[in-house]
This record gives sequence, structure tokens and C-alpha cells, in this order.
Amino acid sequence: MRTTLIKNIEDLATLKTQLLQWAQQFDDVVWLDSNPEKNKATQKYSSYDAILAVDAFTSIKTDYFEAFDKLNDYQKTTNDWIFGYLTYDLKNDVEPLKSENHDGLHFPDLYFFQPKKLFLIKENTLEIQYLKAVDDEIDVDFQAICCGDNESYNDSSKSISNNIKIHLRIHKDAYFSKVNKMLEHIHHGSIYEANFCQEFYAEDTVINPLETYKKLNAISNPPFATFFNSFDNYLLSASPERYIKKEGDKIISQPIKGTAKRSENKIEDEKLKNDLSKDEKERSENIMIVDLVRNDLSKTALKNSVKVEELCKVYTFDQVHQMISTVTSKVDESINPVEVLRTTFPMGSMTGAPKFSAMQIIEDLEETKRGLYSGAVGYFTPNGDFDFNVVIRSILYNETKKYLSYSVGSAITAKSNPLNEYEECLVKAKAMREVLEN
Repeated sequence: MRTTLIKNIEDLATLKTQLLQWAQQFDDVVWLDSNPEKNKATQKYSSYDAILAVDAFTSIKTDYFEAFDKLNDYQKTTNDWIFGYLTYDLKNDVEPLKSENHDGLHFPDLYFFQPKKLFLIKENTLEIQYLKAVDDEIDVDFQAICCGDNESYNDSSKSISNNIKIHLRIHKDAYFSKVNKMLEHIHHGSIYEANFCQEFYAEDTVINPLETYKKLNAISNPPFATFFNSFDNYLLSASPERYIKKEGDKIISQPIKGTAKRSENKIEDEKLKNDLSKDEKERSENIMIVDLVRNDLSKTALKNSVKVEELCKVYTFDQVHQMISTVTSKVDESINPVEVLRTTFPMGSMTGAPKFSAMQIIEDLEETKRGLYSGAVGYFTPNGDFDFNVVIRSILYNETKKYLSYSVGSAITAKSNPLNEYEECLVKAKAMREVLEN
């Protein structure tokens, strides 16, 4: 059980900064920010403007083997708010697949925790929920958040280095060769679309995770920003994409496929947006994934309840224009929430179609174990609702190993041009590169 306290917020921006700063004293932190002031158009399905969950009371950490069964047991037993992540490599739990590529990060395949302390922000209201075991700390904590010296929790001696040396796991010529091999698979009929990703990384690197996240969020202002920390593992994410949400008996999935760069020239920017909305190749890759998502949702959906509410709508973000579709379904109350994740994972936008063949080919051609990249971060509520993003446009960091990584990808279809795909990857990598290399 939790003790709840409601507070009115006068200055939301300041409170968000204070909360995140205060959270740095804990070993387990999940901060989710929808940046509502910048993303009004994408907020239709948003439950909260921001959430902070800290300080694990219980947790689950496991590799991929029977991971969804273990999560199912944990979610049912806890019957409370739980926060955490699913790595892409949980594909090996749902299909006979493997992940044998290079892994410099070494994050667990699945991690969730039940926070002692929870803060939910919606418009000008802050809802504080503490487990009974610590509810005597609410007032002291709130005073510390608003008036305390929280700077001391952020080790500013770990500055953001300007001389981070970013390496490519796949060099340009090798990238072209691999995309051409993927095109061969498409022309042979093995697949008709696959998301091919490449890693950028730095070794022996020290960063200040909080300051890096703040810079990344300030550049991108995405609707699914995340600061995640579990001991020495960090995710700093500027994701624009929702993977899946459950709200009562309704399931919502919002795959992104189709990207165009922004221009500072208003007329040119509007043209780039317009061109994207009409681009035959971009529309076809989006529609293919919509079909895949419809099929995935149908596995748990009530009959005739799968609907495409929005097809290939272009939304504008600070860094890019994106083509987003919204697919929904209804589920019976007897369906376990984890089963909805299991039957849709990994998300179609990060795999391809048919999904199983695409994942086999991806594993063969990519050089890096994806891990948390192209997985999902999110939460379950006590009544079994959930909301998860797609981990893209993200910096991953293992503080102990001093290893930093960010990956980007693009959808390869029959109409793909390797050079255009490579340039799309660079557009997606721009914000991360800017933050790390100035």
C-alpha cells in the first residue's frame, strides 16, 4: 500500500529540474518526461507529463531465458507500480534465436524494480506516492527537493568531455556492402523489410550522465525522454516513439517509420515535411510495419477490435520530421498484461517483416548485440496498465567499464538506396553526436 499526497505546482520547469537533481542520490532511478510544452500534438494518449520513480524496494534482474514468465510472476506478485526495461535480446525468449554479436555494455536482459518513492506530474499537479515503510519521509524529502542543496548529489567533477573519440563499429564501405546483402534477401523474397542498425561507441570514457541527459533532452525535447540509472548502468534517451500502451481494455501501438531532416528555413522545412508525407518509399515502409503491428495485436485482441486510427501522419520534432501511425485494439480483462508485451515483442518498427526472418538476418549482418537499444523502457501500474517507449535516439553508458554507445538504424526495403540509408542514420545520430562531441 502507498500513502498519497497531492501538491499544486507553480513552476513546473523548476520542479522537474529539482526532482531529477534530488534523484541522483539513489541507485535506481527512472525519469520519464513527455516534454508536453513541445509535444502537444503527440500527447493524445499521454497519462502523465513526467514521472520519477526512485529507490528499489524489490526488483527483478534476469537474462532472456523465461524472462517474460519471470516478469509475469513479478508483476502479479508485486501488484504495485513497477518500472524497468526490456532489452531487444528478449527476442530469444519468444523465438528460437540468439544474440552473439559484440557487447561492450553488458546490461542485464531484463530489469524492473518497485520504487519506494514515486512522483507523478500532470499539468500543475504533483502526486507523491510513498510505500508505507517510508511514508514518514515525504515531508522531509519534499522540503529537500524544493529547498535543499541537491547539487551535491550530482558529481559535477565528471564533466562532459569535449574530446570523446567516437568510433564506428561498421565503416561506410562495409555498411554499403551489408545493405546490399540485405537487399539481396529482399529480392529473393526472404523478407520485405528489415531495420538495419549500426553502433557508434567510445571506450575508456568518463561522462556526467545527468548533464549529458539534460543536454540531449534540451536539443531534442522528445515525447518519450528517459533518464534511467541502475547502479553503474545508464540510459539517456531522447526517444520520439511509443512502443505500446495499455489503458483499461485498450491497447495502443504507435510505430514510427519515415524520417526527414529539419531546416531552419520555414518554407524549406514545410517542403521537407510535405515531401515526407508523399514519399512512396517512406509510406510503404510505414504501412508494412502497420500490417505487422496489426497482426501482433490480433494475438490478444477481441475479435474485430484491431483498428488503424492514424496512418502515416507526419509529426514535427526539434531534430526531425517523423511519420507515425497509430494502431489500437481491445483486450479481454482475462488477458495478462505481460502477455500483450510477449506477443508483440520486439516492436515491429525495430525488426522488420516477416519479423522472425528479419531478426535472423539482422543478427547475421549487424556487428553489435543491440541490448537495451531498440528495446523498451516503461512501467506497469498497480491495476495492470502499462506504457513503454522504444529505446532509440539514446546514449547507453556503463560507468564501470567506461564504455559509451549509441546506435542508429533505418528500414531497408526494395526501394532503398544504401547512400540514402547511411545519410538517414547520420541525421538520427546528430543530436547524440552534438551532445558528446560539441
